[in-house]
Amino acid sequence: MRLAVIPARGGSKRIPRKNIRDFCGMPMIARPIKVARASGCFDRIVVSTDDVEIAEVAQWHGADVPFLRPAALSDDHTPTRPVIAHAIEALAGTGFVACQVCCIYATAPFIRAEDLRAALDVLETGGHTYVFAVTSFAFPIQRALRMDRGGAVEMFQPEHFATRSQDLEEAWHDAGQFYWARADQWRSDSPIFGQGAAAVAIPRHRAQDIDTPEDWHLAELLFRASEIER
Repeated sequence: MRLAVIPARGGSKRIPRKNIRDFCGMPMIARPIKVARASGCFDRIVVSTDDVEIAEVAQWHGADVPFLRPAALSDDHTPTRPVIAHAIEALAGTGFVACQVCCIYATAPFIRAEDLRAALDVLETGGHTYVFAVTSFAFPIQRALRMDRGGAVEMFQPEHFATRSQDLEEAWHDAGQFYWARADQWRSDSPIFGQGAAAVAIPRHRAQDIDTPEDWHLAELLFRASEIER
């Protein structure tokens, strides 16, 4: 069976109550729940949280919250993989045995059902470890600069100072939306970005980290514009 796990702990500090704060008319976590349901990919959609209020909001919008995440997996330094592995094991103890599992971030309002389906297809047909969404850097990373405290700059790769942009290799970064893998992969120590991983590309206007109030404001502007576009 296929499982979606949405990690959503309650201790966000830079944007308090980030996972359930209103985003363009509904709680942030409601959007990935809605898209996961619309994708038709999942037999079950579970939110892993340590917070009772987040659990209630998630259930109201159609997700299951069959357990509260233990405190040992709910601090600022807990990585994603153990959280997903815990959910897999907890559900297995109730008789729900997941084969393919997708971690979906609660703060991924730009996630789309077609991207989830496309990534699942890659996982099923390509023999990959993880499959996730990426988007391209807007500027050639080969021309990146470092700057010291006094404002002095130098290139990371000065050999590319005179290289034409069109001759530089395009670079990509994680879009921070979702990660498909088989259940056994989540239980292993294999890194998400390690050998065997694959990606599906999405446009830059549908990828936005939301870590600060400024990020939040920009994300709402982009989201409203993308809804008009659709």
